[in-house]
Amino acid sequence: MTADVARQQPLNVVVADDQAAVREPLAAVLALAEDIEVVAAAANGTEVLAAVAAGPVDVVLMDLRMPVMDGIETTRRLAAQHPEVAVVVLTTFADDDSILGALGAGARGYLTKNAGRQDITRAIRAAAAGQSVLDREVQDRLLATARNKAPAPDRQPLPADLTPREREVLALIGRGLSNRGIAEQLFISEATVKTHINNLFAKAGIRDRADAVRRAMTAGLA
Repeated sequence: MTADVARQQPLNVVVADDQAAVREPLAAVLALAEDIEVVAAAANGTEVLAAVAAGPVDVVLMDLRMPVMDGIETTRRLAAQHPEVAVVVLTTFADDDSILGALGAGARGYLTKNAGRQDITRAIRAAAAGQSVLDREVQDRLLATARNKAPAPDRQPLPADLTPREREVLALIGRGLSNRGIAEQLFISEATVKTHINNLFAKAGIRDRADAVRRAMTAGLA
């Protein structure tokens, strides 16, 4: 099932942002989607954890810079205590420390506040379906970081049993394409892309999308 296929039951979402002027309009806009129900709005990480404990919650839309407990620490605690709850970061910050910190803590998506309503709702659905969504600015930043850190002479070989299509998908991930972008590039469905990615990650021991970008770079595919 792709991220855009609506579930029979709405997704229960917590909106976390320390600014009421951002939090409340965002919650109101998300509530317009038929398949999303905003069950709580939180001003800091402790309020997020309380809302999730009261549950059920499917996705937390998480700001990073919040008082009491910031978004990265909150994401880390959610991953440990409530691994079934997906986190999508929505923040103004797109620096390396913020991106890598959030993804390393367990966030499944990372958007900047330039994202539109459709981008945000799509990311929420994707995260609930176990997929990752990174906006273009974040993808470009990860690519730049990977290029700077990956030593050109020491290429890491990929498993010999990868199919040509799986290598092609990895190369496109390395170029920063989303699942939808890969599907359009290869003229296949997003569900087929997800299957290729799952097989690729399992065969190559790839942990997440950021790791896939690094592997594509070190294998000379991007």
